[in-house]
Amino acid sequence: MNIVVCVKQVPDTESVIKIKPDGSDIVTDDLKYVMNPYDEYGVEEGLQIKEKLGGEVAILCMGPSRVVETIRTGLAMGADKAVHLDDPAFEGGDAFATAKALAEALKGMEYDLILCGKQAVDDDFSQVGQMLAELLGLPHVSLIQKLEIGDDKKSATVNCQVEGGMAVLDVSLPAVLTTQKGLNEPRYASLPGIMKAKKKPLETKDLAALGLSADNVGCTGSKTMVIKMTPPPERAAGKIIEGEGPEETVPKLVKLLREEAKVV
Repeated sequence: MNIVVCVKQVPDTESVIKIKPDGSDIVTDDLKYVMNPYDEYGVEEGLQIKEKLGGEVAILCMGPSRVVETIRTGLAMGADKAVHLDDPAFEGGDAFATAKALAEALKGMEYDLILCGKQAVDDDFSQVGQMLAELLGLPHVSLIQKLEIGDDKKSATVNCQVEGGMAVLDVSLPAVLTTQKGLNEPRYASLPGIMKAKKKPLETKDLAALGLSADNVGCTGSKTMVIKMTPPPERAAGKIIEGEGPEETVPKLVKLLREEAKVV
């Protein structure tokens, strides 16, 4: 099977995020970037399917030159090749503009299955996978936690998370599935894998190669716009209740909950 995993590079969740004074964006100076954690589950699932059924796993990633590091991570994990969408026109796009560019790139690729992380941890939109499926005219299932490919390789059975339980669905292939925690445990890239990744095919495509105009992507092609970013309010300092044992501390705690927090 030929599997394409859409991957995004995001700021490391351990990074200290600061917002620009004008609220237009975050400060990107000195930020460390990593592969979106939910996309890692997609890469791992693709690799497991390849190991079981054969075929190839391709990484598809959009972003500036720095995202090559993330692409190489996917290749080091075991993916066979990658396509990098790199053009200044792509910058600043929302979920729709991103899905539009990815869809055009996928039209030139062979695939039986497309995997995306359920959301990116930087913007948390959770929209690209679904929009991508609609633009390609493919069935899609979100939030999968189990995937079994049919013997004919033309269908799959998926377990997806729903409120209060798990839904089991049959879906025809090709399809777009979004992955999340619980589906698998992503592997670490081995040293031999890191060395091999440097020699694996990495194709770079710009706006012209996709046959799109600047009006279709980036800020111009977006349906939504971020007006302003603001940090969350600072938390009030906590209080330490002093006393000798619960006999002294519990009455004080109850009094604070009643008179200050007003929750009792």
